[in-house]
Amino acid sequence: MRTIVYADGGCDPNPGPGGWGAVIAGPEGTIELCGGERATTNNRMELTAAINALAHFPEGAAIEMRCDSQYVVKSVTEWMRGWKARGWRTATGPVKNVDLMQRLDELAAARDVRWTWVRGHAGEAGNERADRLAAKGRRQALGLPVEALAAAPPPAPPPERTMPIAIAPDLGRAVAAAARREGLTTRAFVERAAQLALDLGPDGVAQARRLVQPSAKVP
Repeated sequence: MRTIVYADGGCDPNPGPGGWGAVIAGPEGTIELCGGERATTNNRMELTAAINALAHFPEGAAIEMRCDSQYVVKSVTEWMRGWKARGWRTATGPVKNVDLMQRLDELAAARDVRWTWVRGHAGEAGNERADRLAAKGRRQALGLPVEALAAAPPPAPPPERTMPIAIAPDLGRAVAAAARREGLTTRAFVERAAQLALDLGPDGVAQARRLVQPSAKVP
C-alpha cells in the first residue's frame, strides 16, 4: 500500500522569501514537515518540498506523491530522462535548478514513487494543508511570528477509479439472464466472473473454454 504524501511550496513575491511544506499520511498518524529560505523561487520551493518529503522515507518505500506543481510532476515523469541523456541540458541550455533536479532524481530512483498532479486550492485537504505549511515555513525563514496550525485531518484516500466498458447487446442480454438464474444482480455477476477470470489467468481461461465448448466434429 502506498503512503500518500502532499508537497507544496511557493514564494511571495517570486523570486523572494519562500517556504515549503509536506503532509505525510504515516501509519502512526499524520507527519508534517516545513521550512523556508529568505531568497528563492516558486519552483525551487516546489522541488524542495518534494525532496524533503521523499528523504523522509527509506529506500524502496512505496509512495504516492501529490503535487499541484506541473513543473515538478512533468520534470520527473516526462522531461528528466531526456535531460539526463543530454548531460542535464535542455534543447536551449542547462537545466534550471539542476542541483535540486539531480537530488530529486536520486531520491525518486531509490523509491517506488507514483507522481500525481492535483489542482491547487481545489479543496483537497492534504494539498490545502501543505500550502499552509509552506506559508508557515516562509514566515519562519523571515523570522516572523508563526501562528499555531490546527491539527490536520489525515488525507483522504484517492477516489476509486472505474472505467465503463461497452459490450455487445447479445452478450449483455446473456449476462443479464445468467445473473437472474444465479439470483444475482448483473453487476455482482459480472464482478464475480471478472474475478474468476483474473484468478484463472489466461491459460486457465483457455482451458476452461475448451472444457465447456463442444469438440469440433471430424469429417
